[in-house]
Amino acid sequence: MPSLNVNGQTRDHQAEADTPLLWVLREHLGLTGTKYGCGVAQCGSCTVMIDGAAVRSCVVPVSSLGAQQRITTIEGLSPRGDHPLQKAWIDLDVPQCGYCQSGMLMAAAALLHRVPKPTDEQIDAAMTNICRCGTYNRVRAGIKRAAGIAVADKGASTTAVLQVPEQSA
Repeated sequence: MPSLNVNGQTRDHQAEADTPLLWVLREHLGLTGTKYGCGVAQCGSCTVMIDGAAVRSCVVPVSSLGAQQRITTIEGLSPRGDHPLQKAWIDLDVPQCGYCQSGMLMAAAALLHRVPKPTDEQIDAAMTNICRCGTYNRVRAGIKRAAGIAVADKGASTTAVLQVPEQSA
């Protein structure tokens, strides 16, 4: 029986070799935090980490993964929900509808794994996930907060980035 290392545990499955990792996680292992979005690796809702790198799980055949590779899903980011990114997401009310956010969090975690103090340019390059609610500014602020980076937009605080300008009468 094939097995995967998911969230630090060896998990057996009986999926066909060409089954995408997304469906093995959701249907065979019961880890439903990873979402289906487009099925063609464009939207990023299905992002997980494999050996610390962000990967779109909807296009990764389970047969391409070995038992030694470490797969981390949103459920494995922090068992208690206290990962710095999770805390920042809550503190800054990053999600709106929330559907894309597990993929956003995993892409952000992979970025911080690779670049602990990313610049705006590095964040923009790494965060290619699509959010139909447009929470991109809050995602950037959340990544910066988790990384301990003060927002440098003309001296504005992180919360100032999120404020809506007043309408003139």
